[in-house]
Amino acid sequence: MNETVAQVRDLLHEAGETHHVVYRIVDGVDDDWASWYSAWLVDHSELPEILGASPVRSQLTWLLVQLDKDYNSQSPEQHWEAWYAERLVAHFATS
Repeated sequence: MNETVAQVRDLLHEAGETHHVVYRIVDGVDDDWASWYSAWLVDHSELPEILGASPVRSQLTWLLVQLDKDYNSQSPEQHWEAWYAERLVAHFATS
């Protein structure tokens, strides 16, 4: 795993922890979680600096939803944060 992927993985972990705190009253349940994650990642984290550009939130939201669908259908053994990070970095490297 390269350093950029590791940094994005760590941000996804932080976003997950923060999301769970914000939504603690409902034990982290949030049907619109991807919108919350993308807003937090773009506006309150180092993701834009790590990627070298600020992703469009709607694109990031869509990508997170697609990654969630793919992850759940493929059931990889890799933890979701690392799996998503690899694909996010690859996606935005080619964008």
